[in-house]
Amino acid sequence: MLLDYDRLGWLRAGLAGFTALVAAFLLLPVVFIILLSFGSSRWLAFPPPGWTLKWYQELLADPAWIDAALTSAKIAAMAAILSVLIGLLASFSLVRGEFRGRQLLRGLLLTPMVLPVVVFAIAIYALFLRIGLAGTTIGFVIAHTILALPFAIIPIATALEGFDKSIEDAAIVCGASPLQARLRITLPSIRIGIFSAAIFSFLASWDEVVVAIFMASPTLQTLPVKIWGSLRADLSPVVAAASSLLVGLTLCLMIVTALLRRRLSR
Repeated sequence: MLLDYDRLGWLRAGLAGFTALVAAFLLLPVVFIILLSFGSSRWLAFPPPGWTLKWYQELLADPAWIDAALTSAKIAAMAAILSVLIGLLASFSLVRGEFRGRQLLRGLLLTPMVLPVVVFAIAIYALFLRIGLAGTTIGFVIAHTILALPFAIIPIATALEGFDKSIEDAAIVCGASPLQARLRITLPSIRIGIFSAAIFSFLASWDEVVVAIFMASPTLQTLPVKIWGSLRADLSPVVAAASSLLVGLTLCLMIVTALLRRRLSR
């Protein structure tokens, strides 16, 4: 091989050091936030003068924070379901279909992943403001479904491309209808891709803040919007506690995804 890690010699130490620096750069801010959430200071001060669980108690006792978390979970769940359903149909068209403009359609469906989020937020806010969907749950779900759709299409399409279509054709030859073959043969075979699409779509909506700021209203706020608003109002460690729970849920879902992917792939 052109690049063999075992043959890099002294470069291995440099590569390992660089990797450690990148990992520290990405993870240290998260570690600081978690430590601040346990600090006894009334403000976000590091290092904390002491340790306490007071801020988590205040967080869980505040109905506004609980409502924001439940709103985020509800919107993320609906956006994940819609994006997986739409992504499944789109993936079949992109992988199995033979029509002009297929690659153009693929690029169009993946545009939300590369388009600057603030540009998308301004555009969809202006549209929803005209049709009365700004500040509504339906508007939130539609906007987040569009953002999450690429995260559903990519794993499903990848799984579908790796599936041997001759197995589906054999089921049809044996008497199954095309729909039955896809429901009983194809979908179970690409279940890892579908499950990954659901998790990634949920997280794309759960962590989204830019579009949510535009779409929020005084009575409808997601958890990231609540965190952002509280951070602008004061520097209470309750914000760090909420951020830690946000990160914790994301980490738990990623671990569960990895474990289930390993189990399903056996």
